[in-house]
Amino acid sequence: MKIIKKLNKWANSHAYYPIDILRIVLGIFLIIKGISFIKDSSYLEELLVGLDDFSVMIWMVHYVGMFHFVGGIMLVFGLLTRLALIIQLPIFVGAVAINFFAVFNTQNFTEASIVLFVSFFFILYGSGKHSIDYDLKMQA
Repeated sequence: MKIIKKLNKWANSHAYYPIDILRIVLGIFLIIKGISFIKDSSYLEELLVGLDDFSVMIWMVHYVGMFHFVGGIMLVFGLLTRLALIIQLPIFVGAVAINFFAVFNTQNFTEASIVLFVSFFFILYGSGKHSIDYDLKMQA
């Protein structure tokens, strides 16, 4: 807990607009990806074709789309940023790993790697000074 408090103090003293913009861009990207997975679930089903259990595949298709959409909205507003990203961390790791188990797609691998790296950054950094998390913390 002391480490998180130290990280929060450091993040609040180094609050810059580009970092907040990066958080918002990541959130918008996740919203767009979530909508695309919800609208066109066949693409995600193609990626998960190796799963033998049909019910697991259908559950994963709905899990990925909805968590990207809701997590993206939370990131845009800076609401429970760390929690939203920690919940989606298995999706991001799976998106990177799926390229090694299926056909390697450079664009998908690059997108997934960047999102994973930026997510780790915001899990450590937090939501920043221009967020709902910061406003709620200041009111308490």
